[in-house]
Amino acid sequence: MILLKSLAGKEFYLNCDLIYKVEKEYDTLITLVDQKTIWVQETPEEIRDKVIQFKNQVYRNPWEVKE
Repeated sequence: MILLKSLAGKEFYLNCDLIYKVEKEYDTLITLVDQKTIWVQETPEEIRDKVIQFKNQVYRNPWEVKE
């Protein structure tokens, strides 16, 4: 899971396996596989980097997953 921040500034964790696509509009729009959408403060590039970092941690050492 990756830590994100809503447009209202509230932090939440998102299961990154549920991401269908990420689009840059005025803010960043995440569309999930069930077609629900979430607006966040992070850029698409930041989201990509968070997903890569999380996946690397999981696949390298699944017993020591950190934020």
